[in-house]
Amino acid sequence: MTFPVIDAHQHVWDPAQARYDWLGPELAPIDGAMTFEDLAPELRAAGVDFTVQVQSADNPEDTEIMRASAARHPEVVGIVGFAPLDDAEQTERTLDDWSSDSLLVGVRNLIHNKPDPDWLLRPEVDAALAALERRDVALDVVAVLPRHLELVPILSERHPGLRMVIDHLAKPPIGLTDDEPWDDLMAAAAQNPLVHAKVSGLYSATADMGAWTTEAIRPYFDRALELFGPGRLMYGGDWPISVLAGGYTRVWNGLQPLFDALDRDSREQILGRTTAEFYRLDPARLGT
Repeated sequence: MTFPVIDAHQHVWDPAQARYDWLGPELAPIDGAMTFEDLAPELRAAGVDFTVQVQSADNPEDTEIMRASAARHPEVVGIVGFAPLDDAEQTERTLDDWSSDSLLVGVRNLIHNKPDPDWLLRPEVDAALAALERRDVALDVVAVLPRHLELVPILSERHPGLRMVIDHLAKPPIGLTDDEPWDDLMAAAAQNPLVHAKVSGLYSATADMGAWTTEAIRPYFDRALELFGPGRLMYGGDWPISVLAGGYTRVWNGLQPLFDALDRDSREQILGRTTAEFYRLDPARLGT
């Protein structure tokens, strides 16, 4: 039996139900309610069986939108929700509330939107990360600035049992001429075997985020594969942000030549097994 294909990074949102400070008219194609129903035809056409829905706003209402989405769609097999990591006690209460729901598999905060790039190192956040480590709850790290990526080895040292995944391969310099400091920082982050990374959101780093090609992405994918291996990489379609870079189908088709060059086991790992193993997805939901 072939392992199911899982998209490890998919969003839904609704500005009428939750606050999204980063959304606005300048993002017109996605500045409104974005639902699983909108994406479902493209998932079916691509042969994607399941998705993990990921936090889009630093508020609990966003998590509830994902939970409602999952209740309507059994294709949603995991949720990376919001817990207020600057409040350890409230984070503990949030995790208590989640404990009876196997869908809730991780936590994310929009650290890239915070003025302080060292926000994850604050003492109050450190206490909440200790709670995640103690409860074995995964952390998604939105590493956009080089400094965000520098934090990963620091967090690994402080919390050696904390499972972390670097979203979007930490936004490599696709379309630019210098691979540093991305290359060295990713190599340092990968030293911790509990750190994983998502092959997702790999758009052009130029002014035109849609100006990416498979060949422009290839060296960064190859380097990530060298550093992490297929057992620590997972595919993510990053919908609906991907709408701004050509759409879900274009992203899927653009990544397929990279995946198709792998042996069967490695391809299956990146397209599903890594996600299931990292997030500890409920096998009953996957039918495995």
